[in-house]
Amino acid sequence: MLSLRLLQNCMVFVNTLMLQQVLAQPHWANRLTPRDRHAITPLIRDHVNPYGRYDLDMESHIPILT
Repeated sequence: MLSLRLLQNCMVFVNTLMLQQVLAQPHWANRLTPRDRHAITPLIRDHVNPYGRYDLDMESHIPILT
């Protein structure tokens, strides 16, 4: 059970990093309204396939914005 919780937390963290990366682009900064920004959540999970094939690229990393 604790492993599942850890996996969920990792997914939320990675989703948050991906959202930050997209929202840092000027195209999206000018396009989204404050209401749109409030509706964005890192809790999305439709892109996760828990039973499929995983292709990991260990050479690329998600940049961590500070």
